[in-house]
Amino acid sequence: MRQIVLDTETTGLAADQGHRIIEIGCLEIINRRLSGRTLHLYLNPEREVDEAATEVHGMTWDDLRDKPRFAEVAARVMDFVADAEVLIHNAAFDVSFLDAELQRVGLPRFREGCASVLDTLLMARELHPGKRNSLDALCDRYGVSNAHRSLHGALLDAELLAEVYLAMTRGQDSFEIALDGDALGGGPGLADDWPPRDLLVMPCSDHELDAHEAALAAIEKERRKPALWRDPPTA
Repeated sequence: MRQIVLDTETTGLAADQGHRIIEIGCLEIINRRLSGRTLHLYLNPEREVDEAATEVHGMTWDDLRDKPRFAEVAARVMDFVADAEVLIHNAAFDVSFLDAELQRVGLPRFREGCASVLDTLLMARELHPGKRNSLDALCDRYGVSNAHRSLHGALLDAELLAEVYLAMTRGQDSFEIALDGDALGGGPGLADDWPPRDLLVMPCSDHELDAHEAALAAIEKERRKPALWRDPPTA
């Protein structure tokens, strides 16, 4: 399964008022693992940036005048998201801006160029009704560190959202290991030979260990008691 986490920064709040995208950040997830592939672009919006927007992301038009225009990178963006499920927090906002930019260059709407769009804000609201579900609130809830985030940035926010999404959906993974022979497809008696002598064991990476620790911390914060994995009961 290929997923792309996407975020944008803009000159203002409304695409239908002529505001433009100034930054796009994307990163790829393959089978629930970060692949390391990213796409990060700054864009010349061809207009001034609202002061309120600059307070959020720190950029002005003077910072962006030498950057490419959207028309020059539109194909790169759509090639990167092609055939993928795209994860966006508050998708209506980002997609409205992407659609406006694509319309200017005569290309189809954003959803026509990817497999689907998943709004993680709507997902969070279903999981945590009545609670704050901003990206910052979700980072706090799931133990994802955002201490290095003083200003919004498209790639930084996409990285945080990827960690939050994987934490929010960790319950969808199955950790069940069937040990009976029929379930493993090897016929009766296979359980006696489990695990096989040639079983390849892959050690966890530092990133995976950090993600596991963050997941345990989020469980403990939600349940207000230690996670069982830290101190499993003895038989």
